[in-house]
Amino acid sequence: MATKKVEIIASPKPAHFVGDGFRVHNFIPGVRGLDMKRMDPFIMLDYNSKFHFNGSETPRGVGVHPHRGFETVTIAYQGKVEHHDSAGGGGIIGEGDVQWMTAAKGVLHKEYHETEWSRKGGIFQMVQLWVNLPAKDKMSKPKYQAIKNFDMQRADLGENGFVEIIAGEYHGKAGPASTFSPVHMMNAKLKKGGKADFSFPAHFNTAALVIEGSIIINGGEKAPTDHFVLFKNEGETFSIEASEDSVVLIISGEPLNEPIYPHGPFVMNSREEIIQAFEDFNTGKFGYLED
Repeated sequence: MATKKVEIIASPKPAHFVGDGFRVHNFIPGVRGLDMKRMDPFIMLDYNSKFHFNGSETPRGVGVHPHRGFETVTIAYQGKVEHHDSAGGGGIIGEGDVQWMTAAKGVLHKEYHETEWSRKGGIFQMVQLWVNLPAKDKMSKPKYQAIKNFDMQRADLGENGFVEIIAGEYHGKAGPASTFSPVHMMNAKLKKGGKADFSFPAHFNTAALVIEGSIIINGGEKAPTDHFVLFKNEGETFSIEASEDSVVLIISGEPLNEPIYPHGPFVMNSREEIIQAFEDFNTGKFGYLED
């Protein structure tokens, strides 16, 4: 198989706050030339790099807000987040856990630092992805997947470390998340000098985010901590080698190749559908959730 080469290695842009609890660098969209279409079905990636929050009796976060037309995936590396939505989904995710919320036809939700964690404070580090839904599924029923770290399959790489699979497959092992289109999402946790090889179809949009440490890609290009690696849509295989103990988020998905019409918290296929989303939200069709 041909090698999948690097297109861009991007440093994080200046951080901004989402609400008062998430200090994020925006990579999708945000990196030069990297719009929603280029990384379809991954239409947003916000990265809360390591940030220390002081203890607070009032949990920081984001109040009640709506979504329609896609899924939100929150991956916890450090800290704890509590989530509630108007479809009845909710829970607490801690270090290593994932929450996968399918907004679909519409939900209200809120996200906060977990109460006990908030009182103590500490280092907070998270990724939130928006995964687009195919047009045929955008108005399906909302659902919520709480994925605990111990539910994830691990591909053991021996002394090199391991790969934990959130969605899709790696070395014949499948992640627990159910998806509406072909999506691979996994964390490579490598010891210094450890190496992992990956293979995805050439047309899949593929990227890596260095959460911890630093890596060498395909034996040559270097990507340090908090940097985003976009791969070309050519070739299938690539390798990463850890220059130090490292954690790397790998995402790869088949593009939906459908119109993307975003407006605020809604991502649909046309302007008319966005207008309908606002109308449905304003008339209470997203349900009720107390702030």
